[in-house]
Amino acid sequence: MIVIEKNEGTKIPFEVTGTKITFDDEIMLNLSKLQKDETEHKDICFDSEGDLVIGAESGRYYVAGIDIPAREYEAIESEAENEDGMGSGVSYEPKPLDMEKVTLTLWSIDDKTKVEQ
Repeated sequence: MIVIEKNEGTKIPFEVTGTKITFDDEIMLNLSKLQKDETEHKDICFDSEGDLVIGAESGRYYVAGIDIPAREYEAIESEAENEDGMGSGVSYEPKPLDMEKVTLTLWSIDDKTKVEQ
């Protein structure tokens, strides 16, 4: 995982287990379930009461941003007949999420950065 510290100060505690990331033992995201055919971005923010929320729409201050790379596929050749009766078809299977390609951006939780509306 690529970790970027956006500014100086204390960052939110987080733990990565497989493809799951947990923030401050309060909110967990399974990144493999969020991966799509295009790059996906998720914001983690504090709301007005200091609770963690997913998405800048309901958040007031940035805590973290997660960029999940687009799903990659592997071509699998099979001996089964394809639609026109010919042998050797090719199918495409999604590869597992490579956590080394995920980018986590962290903001200071001391000097809160306001979400821009």
